[in-house]
Amino acid sequence: MIELPLTIALAALVGLFVGSFLNVVIHRLPVMMEREWQAQAAEVRGEEAPALDRFNLAVPRSRCPHCGHGISALQNIPVVSYLLLGGKCAHCGAGIGVRYPIVESLSGALCVAAALRFGPSIQLLFAMFFIWVMIALAFIDLDTQLLPDSLTLSLLWAGLLVNLSGTFTDLNAAVIGAAAGYLVLWGVFWLFKLLTGKEGMGYGDFKLLAAIGAWLGWQMLPLTIVLSSVVGAVVGVTLIVVARHGRNVPIPFGPYLAAAGLLALFFGHDITTAYLASL
Repeated sequence: MIELPLTIALAALVGLFVGSFLNVVIHRLPVMMEREWQAQAAEVRGEEAPALDRFNLAVPRSRCPHCGHGISALQNIPVVSYLLLGGKCAHCGAGIGVRYPIVESLSGALCVAAALRFGPSIQLLFAMFFIWVMIALAFIDLDTQLLPDSLTLSLLWAGLLVNLSGTFTDLNAAVIGAAAGYLVLWGVFWLFKLLTGKEGMGYGDFKLLAAIGAWLGWQMLPLTIVLSSVVGAVVGVTLIVVARHGRNVPIPFGPYLAAAGLLALFFGHDITTAYLASL
């Protein structure tokens, strides 16, 4: 068996490098989706799709958004390269967004937390995958107010497959969790729309909560909903009061669902047990 210190070190290293890739996903996936929509719209209009350069998660290689200079492997070491470069492009000196080391550090830290929580086990590998998708979804939603189906639905099906052997919960709880997670927010959506005539959230939020239910079971849904709602309300009020964020400006709910799902992954059973014991 791999010793825990080595497991922690490997989790941190893998988490940092996957975090670097997550920055690529966060930036490029919405652009890929927009290109696909443009091609579909052109097809519906009977027009030829616009000729565009190849663009996916692998091509083109990473480059400075200001001067277009290619980023070498040595300049792409997670966190370390950012610190050594002083947060600036080595070619033109333009500032590099602090988002990049934040995502890398967050991925590394959460993977270390998973190693401490689950130890050297199959649960750790699956938990790290769950963490990475949650990070990508949270930041994409922050940037674009989109939760891509390619991530939410993949996460949902992966959760059901992972729990075939009862990795985080039994299969029955996972299936019920997926269905209940979707239906709960679907019901809230339509109730809010009937009362106000407005749409309070997007369908991606339904799918994300369904995915969390598939991974952690229906028992974790109440906690996830409460945590995400409380954090979302606090942040929303703070933005309105402090940052003068307009009341009619939508605030993405996905990041709060993702944060609540991660809290439920790490502490859900402990919190639920403590609450039931206090009754």
